[in-house]
Formats: sequence, structure tokens, C-alpha cells
Amino acid sequence: MFYFALPPNVFVSVAKNIKEHCYAETGVNRIIVEKPLGRDLDSARELSNSLKQYWSEEETYRIDHYLGKEMVKNILVLRFANIAMASMWDKSHISNIQITFKEPFGTEGRGGYFDSFGIIRDVLQNHLLQVLSILTMERPVSFSAEDIRDEKEDTLLGQYVGADGKPGYLEDDTVPRGSVCPTFAATCLWIKNERWEGVPFILKAGKALNEAKVEVRIQFKDVTQGIFKDITRNELIIRIQPSEAVYLKMNTKTPGLQTRAMATEMDLTYNQRFADAKIPEAYEALILDALQGDHSNFVRNDELDVAWKIFTPILHWIDGQSGARPKPTSYPYGSRGPAELNTFVEKYGYHRSPSRYEWPVTNLGAQLIIDTKSLGATRGAGSGVRNCFAFVAITVIAERIDMNHPIIALVCAVDIVFQAYAVCNWRMFWNPFVLPADGIGTPTRACQLKH
Repeated sequence: MFYFALPPNVFVSVAKNIKEHCYAETGVNRIIVEKPLGRDLDSARELSNSLKQYWSEEETYRIDHYLGKEMVKNILVLRFANIAMASMWDKSHISNIQITFKEPFGTEGRGGYFDSFGIIRDVLQNHLLQVLSILTMERPVSFSAEDIRDEKEDTLLGQYVGADGKPGYLEDDTVPRGSVCPTFAATCLWIKNERWEGVPFILKAGKALNEAKVEVRIQFKDVTQGIFKDITRNELIIRIQPSEAVYLKMNTKTPGLQTRAMATEMDLTYNQRFADAKIPEAYEALILDALQGDHSNFVRNDELDVAWKIFTPILHWIDGQSGARPKPTSYPYGSRGPAELNTFVEKYGYHRSPSRYEWPVTNLGAQLIIDTKSLGATRGAGSGVRNCFAFVAITVIAERIDMNHPIIALVCAVDIVFQAYAVCNWRMFWNPFVLPADGIGTPTRACQLKH
């Protein structure tokens, strides 16, 4: 088995010489080739046809290491081994899907290589498109531009500039002067078939961003408006790297006295749930597959052809082959990307949570229960409270407290003391109390301080 860790311009000559001088007459011969496999549809077809002269499709393994990642392979199991997942995996339930790739570093001296290919050829056309294919899995009506669409108006391009002591893309000595090569790209794809028609698939990738992360975010549609309004949409997040996880953002009742919905999650984080499991590296798993002759996690020639067919029009636009080259929007090193990104994703139906969502722990504050018997709740036989007791429930929402407003804090403290006095004396009521037969008073509101 021969692994081509080589620039693509020597693939054909190396493949030819290996076949002529190193090919085993007995046993099995295989080659593994890795991206970039061409620059556009025509060059990819030329490369594939040239390799076919010496190596058959059965002997050729086109590796995309994302197909070997644990969470990418898990997508199939999540979809087809869980009836709950399968039943909501369509346009009737899903509003939009985002596939995100983020790197926290720039070109770091590799600008010459990167500038000749760009972020779309480096990430979107292969890694993210492979994840998309597994998410959707059903072949569209055809692979024409009408059935899988990616156009200029569906694309946002960016290029990072220096910030906080970090150099910008054009400050890299290996980058050509005045380059307009995008280091960030967000594009929207549409699939025309019965399951997915009308659902936007937003692919985002960038360098020099605020974190390292690759994830799939499936956002579901709003619930029918009723007793709950302005609540968070359900989201299924598949974190591919780092720290593999699957979690479902959902709404549940806020613990305590209030009956309102809050955002939380059902969380499957691998390093917690499977603490003793060893997850192999993607290349480790894929090279083992190649040794065993398993093509299932490798890219077929027709898949590669389709991938280039989808992205070639936009790549020709970026390269200036169909008019003037677009100038990418600048974004600071270490940011989330171009400032227009929020508007871009919201244009395709993505809704940000209207409520504050905290992960992994939500601090609901403290609840203090005071047994008013210790305050001397009995006031004599004629008071009517000798044989009853009361509780004052004081709910302080921690994230809404601002100690910079001591006057408000003092007023609320007086309010609490006054309510305790009213309950103990059974005469005065500033805030109404519900008095069930057992004599326990339940306050109808809590003292909440503005944060």
C-alpha cells in the first residue's frame, strides 16, 4: 500500500512509476491519495482519468479524514438506529442546518500553499460537504444546478486582519502582496428533493477565529404559539471536535416556584459518558480500513465529481474567471468572523435564543426557607395562628442581582422582613398569600433584583 503524501502535481508521475517498478505481481496493491484532488471540475476529472490509466478504482482510495472521525461516523447511527431521530429528520421539523469549521490560528507561514487553494477548496468542498452528504444521505432528483444550488448571492467571504498583536493574513511573508484570497467563507446550499426542499444548509469555515471547533447544528422549527411564547428553539448539536459530544437543547420548567420555560440540554459528552473508551484518530481508522480493503469511508470517483460540480461556479467567481474578483470582508484575528455573519445566517432562518443559555451549568441562585416558628409565630389564643405555621420563601435569582444598586437591595430586604412580619402576625398583607387548609402560606411573587 502506497500513501501519497505528495503535492497533487506529481500524483500521476509517481503513480505511473510505482505501477511500472514497484507493483506486486502477487497479493494486493493499493494507493491512498489525499486532497487537493484538482482545483475545479475539469482539473479533477483530468487527474482522475490520468490515475485510472495505471490504477483501477478498486485499488484507489481517496481519503478524506473527516469520514474517519468518530462523530461523523456516528451520524448514521443517530439517524437510522433511533426512531425518534428518524421521524423528525426532514423539512417538516427542521428549520436550518449549520455545519461549522473554526480554526483559532492563521496561515502561520503556510500562506503560499493556502493562497493557491483558499478556504473553500481546503475545507468546504471536501470536509464539510462530506458531512453534509451523510446528514442528508438521499440522492437528489439530479446533480444539476437546479437540484443542488450554490450561488454567489448565497456566499459571504472574509479575510482576517491583525488584532491583539496577531498578524493579519497579508502580513504573512509567504502570502502574495495584495491577495484577495478568502480565509473565511459561509455559503448556503439547497437540496431539491422531497425530504429537504426549502431547508437551508449553511456551511461555514474560517481561519484565525475565536476558537477551535467543528460542529453540526440542527435547528428545529418553532413550536405552535400557545401558553409559551418567545422560547428557545430545539437544537441538536453534534460536536465533531474537540471533545466529542451530542446534545439536544430543549426547554424545561425553571426549578422552583415559577412556572416558566428555560433552555437546558440533554447532554452526551463522550469523555464523561465513555470515560474509559479510546477513540482512534481518523487517519488511524481509515488506514486500517484501506488495509482491510473497505472502501465505505473513502470518496468514490463519482462523489468527487459531484463535489467539484457544486463548487466550481463559485470558485471561478472567486478566482476572477467570470468577472472581477470579489474582495473579502475584513475581520479581526480572534473574532467570530465578519461582522455580517449574524445577518447572513439569520437571513436563512436561524434564530438566536431569546433567553440566556448557560452551559454546562446554569446558576439559578439560592432559595432560602425560613421556618416562621423560630420567629415566634404564635401570638396568643385569640390570634388564630397558635396551631399553624408559615413559611416565607425568598427566591433570589443570582444572575439578576446587581450589588451596584444598594438602594434596590435595601428596599427588597425591607420587603422580605415586612412579609415575614405579616405572616407571623396574621393581620397585615403587603403581598397576597394563598392560605390552604393546612395553614401554609405560599407567596405569590418573589423578590427579584435587576441585574
